[in-house]
Amino acid sequence: MSDQNAAPISEVLNRLKAEYPGATTELHWTNPLELLVATILSAQTTDVQVNQVTEGLFEKYRSAMDYAEADPSELEEDIRPTGFFRNKARSLQGMACALVEDHDGEVPRTMSELVALPGVGRKTANVVLGNAYSVDEGVVVDTHVKRLSNRLGLSSEQNPEKVERDLMRIVPREDWTIFSHLLILHGRRVCKARKPDCPGCVLNDICPSAGTFQV
Repeated sequence: MSDQNAAPISEVLNRLKAEYPGATTELHWTNPLELLVATILSAQTTDVQVNQVTEGLFEKYRSAMDYAEADPSELEEDIRPTGFFRNKARSLQGMACALVEDHDGEVPRTMSELVALPGVGRKTANVVLGNAYSVDEGVVVDTHVKRLSNRLGLSSEQNPEKVERDLMRIVPREDWTIFSHLLILHGRRVCKARKPDCPGCVLNDICPSAGTFQV
């Protein structure tokens, strides 16, 4: 549920769009499969780290079949720097096998089909749908989006899916994908977890949390 003192969503959108023109995911990808792989690898690590790994990974594995038929230990080594590499390798191979068996090797375009893939949750599906297919099915809620939504009074929830539901009620559908990009960028650069730069924030005068973090 949003706070009655919440920052007005239209103003939040307008100001952040002006602050971050062309905001998009910082993961590097050129097709839906690459974006899906990169998003799975991005769990518990940084986009910078993922981009370093996928630079070579995408040269080596070009199709779902390539991942499905890869030697598991070799794939683990290829993605080791992203952390949790054994679990991620299993997810990648399970996902790839499902793509080959059920979708002719292509990444599906619906939420229900995407979340049915091994290793793919709603957040990952939203990333792929919104960025690869321009389908606004939901709002990506990562740690930055959750934190800023709480600070701006847009949601008081802690569970990502509940935060997403709150945001979907107040953010115009056509802005669902860009909204998460804007909050993620703002969270990384200004509204940081431990020391937000409230004086340097373009939302300073409309944010109910502004100034409460200053020592």
